[in-house]
Amino acid sequence: WLMPDNMHHQWLLLAACFWVIFMFMVASKFITLTFKDPDGYGAKQEPLVLTAVTKVEEVHVPEEKRWPEEFQPTGKAFSGNLIRQPLVHMERLELLRNVCRDTALRNLSHTAVSKFVLDRIFVCDKHKILFCQTPKVGNTQWKKVLIVLNGAFSSIEEIPENIVHDHEKNGLPRLSSFSDSEIKKRLNLYFKFFIVRDPFERLISAFKDKFVHNPRFEPWYRHEIAPGIIRKYRKNRTETKGLQFEDFVRYLGDPNHRWLDVQFGDHIIHWVTYVELCAPCEIAYSVIGHHETLEDDAPYILKAAGIDHLVSYPTIPPGITVYNKTKVERYFSGISKRDIRRLYARFEGDFKLFGYREPDFLLN
Repeated sequence: WLMPDNMHHQWLLLAACFWVIFMFMVASKFITLTFKDPDGYGAKQEPLVLTAVTKVEEVHVPEEKRWPEEFQPTGKAFSGNLIRQPLVHMERLELLRNVCRDTALRNLSHTAVSKFVLDRIFVCDKHKILFCQTPKVGNTQWKKVLIVLNGAFSSIEEIPENIVHDHEKNGLPRLSSFSDSEIKKRLNLYFKFFIVRDPFERLISAFKDKFVHNPRFEPWYRHEIAPGIIRKYRKNRTETKGLQFEDFVRYLGDPNHRWLDVQFGDHIIHWVTYVELCAPCEIAYSVIGHHETLEDDAPYILKAAGIDHLVSYPTIPPGITVYNKTKVERYFSGISKRDIRRLYARFEGDFKLFGYREPDFLLN
């Protein structure tokens, strides 16, 4: 009668061994997916999720800057936020790479790294950082951070507001000011980032800031650009009121908008696409922050760039970064579906590259 009892113990021991092996495999898989090799941020890394896309020529600049040590596994217990943040940013870069490879969106996702793009990228040589300016996404605060890092001022609080955007006095060189070889070296080696927000909400912010409130007193928006848009795109020519959002949308959605853009010059940076501003499919950015999650993204970017011990991102007022769906729907409520669809067609690359949903009012 001892035989069955011995066999029972052996089966229990065997089952326990299999359970330990199984748990070890699960843990190993979790660690592999959570703490991807830092070089995974480079352009040549294959996406984590295999997708059926046609392979196109790789145009990314190789990313050689290694990820900070604080985001490497240490064997200690991690808080949920510390684990989540690197994963969120890896997923954003993975999505970007996949959309960049989508040949159907190539015209909306790719652009040449021209002087226009290089003029948007500010340089901090001391800490090897490149920041691409995307107006109406809280860029003033990031400029202040770089101004302090470059040594023009010792703290953000000391920077006069009129200096921040004065590029002859703020100590922020543009990437376009360097030679071709120096530009290539910085694109290869420096930490690179920019910030995005919902494309339609950004356009509303640009319209309000430049054509309604205009707090920095830039009269050319109201007295030169607005009349040019009104003359071409206002349906009711008898109206004498200033530029309306409907006029603005009609101008932006016009496939032939470029003839006006040339007349407006660099002022168009406040409403052109992220693709045109920063060439995200051509330049291998290290991090892409989102305005909607800036409370988490700003400290993460500072830590990833290795400068969190030198400077802090200015305090963000409560609720200012939250996506305001009601406001967006209100602004677009009086716009024809045809004009909204044409606008979306132009900004579709921005929506898909950075994971923003197509607006519900466009689907209804």
